[in-house]
Amino acid sequence: MPLIKTVRGFTPRFGNNCYFADNAVVIGDVVMGDDCSAWFSTVIRGDVNSIRIGNRVNIQDGSVLHTLYQKSVIEIADNVSIGHNVCVHGARIDGNCLIGINSVILDHVHIGEGSIVGAGSVVLAGTKIEPGSLYAGTPARRIKDVDPEQSREMIEKIANNYLMYASWYQGEGS
Repeated sequence: MPLIKTVRGFTPRFGNNCYFADNAVVIGDVVMGDDCSAWFSTVIRGDVNSIRIGNRVNIQDGSVLHTLYQKSVIEIADNVSIGHNVCVHGARIDGNCLIGINSVILDHVHIGEGSIVGAGSVVLAGTKIEPGSLYAGTPARRIKDVDPEQSREMIEKIANNYLMYASWYQGEGS
């Protein structure tokens, strides 16, 4: 059973058809939309500031979402995939984005619509990623524009896959 915890009077709220792995942790001022998933060992910690997550967002195994007390919040728009072991700390991620495995997204980052952050990247505090861009590296830098049609298809496929994976676990009785 996932740990859903009220902190400082804030209780996490969720839309329809959300899936939480047995050891996912969701704390405090967190609001998630419909068709979201938080996978194994994921921590979404809205104890010190707010976390707002849109629809069709998958937060994959081992990821941590947190903020700075009174200084940063997390805003994640619709149709976003947060890869395995990603740390998002006080950032804004616009819709239709993919954050690659083992990436670190620091405070006050803004990732524009339809962008991709490559696996293992570190996006430094305050970075503004232009819509439709591929950023990668440590520190992350702009690599190129992404093909809008290809990126939309890839991100849509990942979102659909995670909805399918969640359906495997829902209703299993364990």
